[in-house]
Amino acid sequence: MKETQNTRKPFIYYYGIVLIVILLLNSLVMPYINKMNPEVQEVDYGTFLSMIQSGDVTTVEVEEKQIAFLTKSNSEKIYLTNKMEDPYLVDRLLAAGQNIAFDRVYPKENSMFVNALISWVLPLIFFIAIGQLMSRQMQKRMGSGAMQFGKSNAKIYVEAQTGKRFEDVAGQDEAKEALTEIVDFLHNPQKYEAIGAAMPKGALLVGPPGTGKTLLAKAVAGEAKVPFFSISGSEFVEMFVGMGAAKVRDLFKQAQEKAPCIIFIDEIDTIGKKRDSVSGMGGNDEREQTLNQLLTEMDGFDGQKGVVILAATNRPESLDRALLRPGRFDRRIPVELPDLAGREAILNVHAKNVKMDESIDYNAIARATAGASGAELANIINEGALRAVKSGRNVTTQEDLEEAVEVVIAGYQRKNAVISPKEKKIVAYHEIGHALVAAKQTESAPVHKITIIPRTSGALGYTMQVAEEEQFLLSKEEAFNKIVTFTGGRAAEEVVFNTFTTGASNDIEQATKLARAMVTRYGMSEEFDMMALESVANPYLGGDSSLACSSVTSSKIDDEVLKIIKNAHEKAINILKENENKLHELASYLLEKETITGDEFMEILNKEQMGSEAL
Repeated sequence: MKETQNTRKPFIYYYGIVLIVILLLNSLVMPYINKMNPEVQEVDYGTFLSMIQSGDVTTVEVEEKQIAFLTKSNSEKIYLTNKMEDPYLVDRLLAAGQNIAFDRVYPKENSMFVNALISWVLPLIFFIAIGQLMSRQMQKRMGSGAMQFGKSNAKIYVEAQTGKRFEDVAGQDEAKEALTEIVDFLHNPQKYEAIGAAMPKGALLVGPPGTGKTLLAKAVAGEAKVPFFSISGSEFVEMFVGMGAAKVRDLFKQAQEKAPCIIFIDEIDTIGKKRDSVSGMGGNDEREQTLNQLLTEMDGFDGQKGVVILAATNRPESLDRALLRPGRFDRRIPVELPDLAGREAILNVHAKNVKMDESIDYNAIARATAGASGAELANIINEGALRAVKSGRNVTTQEDLEEAVEVVIAGYQRKNAVISPKEKKIVAYHEIGHALVAAKQTESAPVHKITIIPRTSGALGYTMQVAEEEQFLLSKEEAFNKIVTFTGGRAAEEVVFNTFTTGASNDIEQATKLARAMVTRYGMSEEFDMMALESVANPYLGGDSSLACSSVTSSKIDDEVLKIIKNAHEKAINILKENENKLHELASYLLEKETITGDEFMEILNKEQMGSEAL
């Protein structure tokens, strides 16, 4: 909730006023206009004479070419007739009675002026006035004119209205610890001043999307119980040059007035990108002016007053170095993807407001979601609750959460998808090939689930492996075994059907990516030893990489990657040939059940092993 309320009326309010005024003017002015412009009827000269003889004519105006007259029977109407050569007209009028007046039927000079005034001048003045009113209201809506385009439009939250505390943020213990000092400084600045310590002016929250950077900033304001200014970097970007810098000035002016307080700039990379040396078409003067003003303001304000600047970005490598130097953003606080304990804590936090079954194993869900962000884990809890409602239950169960994990990973089930028996059989052997190769290798994560139910992501089936514990390092042997597992699906198709299908496209991509990383980034190649051959950009946004070597070396890299993949593919084929009977039995069981658990898979596999040992 904002500190101030918007009292501006919507434009429809002013449109209503305009409509009412127009209706009033119409009711007041139109009768006068109608009076000034009475109805006119043309008659022949004989009719005119007949009306004189009957005594109906009251007023006559003789003009050069026509005669206008009024009658007793209809005084609101003007009658016109052509003037004829009639030397006895006056005598006829006098003979008809003494009540006929020779006068103007309507005052032409005055009426033309009044008509022009009412028909043209007054409406023009009226619409100019309405236009001025609408223009002023639009200027107020956009910032009260050109002089106020520079208003920051920052959302201001007062003490308790962020509604967030550190207890609402889970899985980011290190980040919370680093921010606790800022909260303590805002509460007790005297003890820092006593020793001569100055609080960092700014802290930069860096991490992938969805890890809770904005939530952490709100939690700091909630814990410190101080005003919280929140604005996005894109809100500084304006159509008019110089307006972004004006918004920066206004934001810091407001912050100084409400100190102690916190300023939070989300997506600061929008205005904080590195400045280039080129100008004209190659540069962006408005963005650079905004950045320069931000740098100036951060240097100019007194940190002892308790104005703390927090900013968030997932592209720290793109920020200008002047923005990151000491005295501006003194601290860089990583907000990384949560580990196993962090994921479990996040699941518990988001489950507080959802009716959950008491038997739910959050640790199992956390192990199945390695690499998930806080936002994705919150989505999993919500998807599980939605599935429970859809199934007619009033509590969320373990099955709901496990299905929610699969929805986030692979999409919803395509229950109406029609797959031919031949293709279904190929998919079953493909998935069992992955699982069997993984199970027959050491240092490989256990199989958790195998399914051949198509998903909306395009997958016709998948094999899920869940590690027993969190893993932070990957050995050369483990990396190679992963590639072997990736090739297991295609290897099963070759062993059983002696053919290739397009079903292994994603496996091929993953295997190639990992094999290339082994060569270029991890130093796991005898050919290149520990030589760095690739650099990674945007590590928090997909990790795009680029080679940093010559074309000759690039060709050698391709040969080395191909060698690793071929060796892994060959190993997978050998494993499946050695266990071909098990491959057929497991594939038949999967075809029958469509979905089997890791326990079912291992039970069949171990039973066969025991039977073969008995023989």
